[in-house]
Amino acid sequence: MAGKTEAYVDTSALIAFADRSDTYHPTFRRLFAEPPSLLTTTLVVAEGHAWFLRRYDRTRALKFLAMIEDLTPLTVAPVGPKEQAAATELLRRFSDQDLTMTDAVGLHVMDAQRIKICWSTDFHLAITGVPLVINEG
Repeated sequence: MAGKTEAYVDTSALIAFADRSDTYHPTFRRLFAEPPSLLTTTLVVAEGHAWFLRRYDRTRALKFLAMIEDLTPLTVAPVGPKEQAAATELLRRFSDQDLTMTDAVGLHVMDAQRIKICWSTDFHLAITGVPLVINEG
C-alpha cells in the first residue's frame, strides 16, 4: 500500500456508489470521483457481490466485481486467521450490537491501520469512534 490509507470503505458505501436507486448514491458518487487512498477487505467485496446477486442478478453482481477491480485508489486487504480472531473478540465485546463478521473485521482493520474515517452508511461502523463520512461536514 503506497502512502497512508485515508479511509476504510464498507459494503454500504460501495453499494450506494454502484446503485443509482440508493439514497446515498449522490454522496458516494461525489466521494469516489476523486478518492483518497482507500482500504476495504475481501469480506466487503464478497458481501457486496452477494447483495447484487440477491437483489438483481449475476450480471449486476459481476459488474460490481468489475467496478472493484477498476477502483485504482482502493486496496482490497485479505482476511486471514489473525483478522478473524480479532473480529471475533470485537463481536464478543460488542455482543449487544447486531454486528456481522464483515463489520467486526472492518472495525479491527480501521483500528490496526489507524484509519480516521469510514465510508459507510452503517451506524455500527462508528461504534469504536471512527466517524462515518456521511456524518462529517
